[in-house]
Amino acid sequence: EPFVADEYIERLAWRTPGGGSRGGEAFDPKRLLEEFVNHIQELQVMDERIQRKVEKLEQQCQKEAKEFAKKVQELQKSNQVAFQHFQELDEHISYVATKVCHLGDQLEGVNTPRQRAVEAQKLMKYFNEFLDGELKSDVFTNSEKIKEAADIIQKLHLIAQELPFDSLMGFCCYPLSFPGKYHDLECQLIQEFTSAQRRGEISRMREVAAVLLHFKGYSHCVDVYIKQCQEGAFLRNDVFEDAAILCQRVNKQVGEVFSNPETVLAKLIQNIFEVKLQSYVKDQLEEHRKSDAEQYLKNLYDLYTRTTNLSSKLMEFNLGTDKQTFLSKLIKSIFISYLENYIEVEIGYLKSRSAMILQRYYDSKNHQKRSIGTGGIQDLKERIRQRTNLPLGPSIDTHGETFLSQEVVVNLLQETKQAFERCHRLSDPSDLPKNAFRIFSMLVEFLCTEHIDYALETGLAGIPSSDSKNANLYFLDVVHQANTIFHLFDKQFNDHLMPLISSSPKLSECLQKKKDIIEQMEVKLDMGIDTLNCMIGQMKHILAAEQKKTDFKPEDENNVLIQYTNACVKVCGYVRKQVEKIRNSMDGKNVDTVLMELGVRFHRLIYEHLQQYSYSCMGGMLAICDVAEYRKCAKDFKIALVLQLFDTLHALCNLLVVAPDNLKQVCSGEQLANLDKNILHSFVQLRVDYRSARLARHFS
Repeated sequence: EPFVADEYIERLAWRTPGGGSRGGEAFDPKRLLEEFVNHIQELQVMDERIQRKVEKLEQQCQKEAKEFAKKVQELQKSNQVAFQHFQELDEHISYVATKVCHLGDQLEGVNTPRQRAVEAQKLMKYFNEFLDGELKSDVFTNSEKIKEAADIIQKLHLIAQELPFDSLMGFCCYPLSFPGKYHDLECQLIQEFTSAQRRGEISRMREVAAVLLHFKGYSHCVDVYIKQCQEGAFLRNDVFEDAAILCQRVNKQVGEVFSNPETVLAKLIQNIFEVKLQSYVKDQLEEHRKSDAEQYLKNLYDLYTRTTNLSSKLMEFNLGTDKQTFLSKLIKSIFISYLENYIEVEIGYLKSRSAMILQRYYDSKNHQKRSIGTGGIQDLKERIRQRTNLPLGPSIDTHGETFLSQEVVVNLLQETKQAFERCHRLSDPSDLPKNAFRIFSMLVEFLCTEHIDYALETGLAGIPSSDSKNANLYFLDVVHQANTIFHLFDKQFNDHLMPLISSSPKLSECLQKKKDIIEQMEVKLDMGIDTLNCMIGQMKHILAAEQKKTDFKPEDENNVLIQYTNACVKVCGYVRKQVEKIRNSMDGKNVDTVLMELGVRFHRLIYEHLQQYSYSCMGGMLAICDVAEYRKCAKDFKIALVLQLFDTLHALCNLLVVAPDNLKQVCSGEQLANLDKNILHSFVQLRVDYRSARLARHFS
């Protein structure tokens, strides 16, 4: 343990009697001092003894160090001598090796010409047999030595190619002449390779392929191998899966058989694509090409996708340097005749399919689409009808039908979604944005123009005049459904169209087209503000039918039991329903804009309505109660301006009941101080006691 002086002193004092560290003992400083002095002396003696021991060990260490250094010097000298001997031995070995190599070169220089001469003599002997027309050598007659015979025939073939044609005429015509034997042997090798492949003897196949490598028929050997590989490989219905399994199996085997496995595997894949797949694709597509566009497009998309997926799997194999280009060319060779006019087929199908979906819907509603006139005389009639409330032509009765269908929209969007997916897969990258824009244009034409826009036009034409009684306001239902549908349209625009055109000039064109559609629809929705006129007209009918003059000037002032009038109850109930309907039909800022307009018109209607009656004291109280109820209804609008207008109207109604002496004070209050004096005067005039001199004097 590390030495700590304080602890050491504490332990010493604790052990000393009278040291004061143990309880119950008197402290004796002299005795403690004596103990310390004695202990110090003992430590000094111990220190001297240890010091002498250290000096002795240091001397011994120095002595041993000198002896070790001397021994190291001797070893270094011995090592230097050994290294010198090693260098001498290495030089001697190098000298001997040089001599041996020189001797070997001399022997090789003598032996190589001799071997060549022997080989040439053998070839001349074999060549002479061909000239004589009789093959006697064992190598030609023994079928087990076909490999050696093939080597000889190959060499003789090379020699024969170098001889003049006139010299060859001397032996080419014999029945057993060299060219015939070359061909026969080549056929035998191919037959042997075929038999070995059927038996599954990989080593024999490798030997025969190595021999045939130098023959003209080597490519035929590869063709035979490819043909036999495919025997029994395409027995299931899924030709693409069969092709992938076949290539996977051959990829493991081809490297063990051929010296150029990537070339053989590439040739196999090319054969599969150009024969099996091309035939399969043609059978699948030609059947529906002219008779069924929908099935044709589905099959084309499915076959092209499965072919590209197969190509992706084949990318794992070694097919040479540029396998991506190789596989792309194979795919293009199969589908080029179908992809050239793909977009025309797509647009034609999408157009006919969309038209059929819409027509089927309108037929189910027993509705014949009509052209809704716009502009010119139609607009002039509409403006005159709105200003004069004269029925210059009946509105179209839609019988509550919005002519918008979620099912139709889902079908159109689903067809377009599938078209975008096919376009992405089947279009050339350079044509992709252009083709996607054409599909988008079809969607705009049939969904936005032929369906949504037609429904808005029909809804606008079906808006009743403001003086119609019990008018049903179906246009808000049209707005609600159109709003929902457009959200779905916008979602498809972002999810499926944007990825196809995001990096092309067509992006700005599509965004502008979408903007134009939105603006066109907003214009029609703005025109639908006539619905508010109908709402106000309905309120007028309710007030005219339910409000009585005796409501605000009862015959018995002391026997009024109602809190507010029946007209007020019905108007507020109607308004609350319309506010809820507007909130459900619209979203965003459009809700606040429409509710503000409705609230302002609602206030003006009530204001003008109250101006038509005279008010007794109790009738004025009842009017205040009615306005208070109207104000509660106005809170549902959640529009500050509308609530402020009804607060002011409520304050004006107080003028109907306030005592004549307090009129000036009420008129100068916070809510009425800024109003025109004529407005205040008009309300005071509604009091039945207005003509009394006292009231007129106070107000003046």
